Amino acid sequence: MNQRHFIQNNSTMLVTTNTLDRRPIFAKPAIAKEAIDCLYRTQQFHPFFLYAFVIMPDHCHLLMRVPEPATISRVMNAFKSGLTFDTGIGKMWQQRFYISLADDPAEAKHYIHMNPVKAGLVENPQDYPWSSACGRWDISPLELDLSVDVSIQRYS
Repeated sequence: MNQRHFIQNNSTMLVTTNTLDRRPIFAKPAIAKEAIDCLYRTQQFHPFFLYAFVIMPDHCHLLMRVPEPATISRVMNAFKSGLTFDTGIGKMWQQRFYISLADDPAEAKHYIHMNPVKAGLVENPQDYPWSSACGRWDISPLELDLSVDVSIQRYS
């Protein structure tokens, strides 16, 4: 099998997926909440560790680790197709998603939580309701993955 995403199981990954044409679909609170609900439903069928997330108006960031036998491709396909079905929006996603190893998971989590602040949506990360920073959503405690010493990309 040819894998587009060579980074797979047992690595902490920063995953980014964008809406089609960067449309601000998740600017509507009901759709942003449905994205989070769908993420947790996906987790029930394809277990993974979710360390942080943010649902921005036109993209999502997830900090996660996918244990075998699941794969990141299977998880993201289930999330994106499930949300498309649940919202009835139709074609809402860019076809692909982007992943990089989180060589510093705490830094990646900070990057994710600061995304709404950097975008000017809130002044404090805790004030953004569609992020794990607000404290309303269940996430796994961040584990440092010391077995990974590969740095693919730094977070800006």
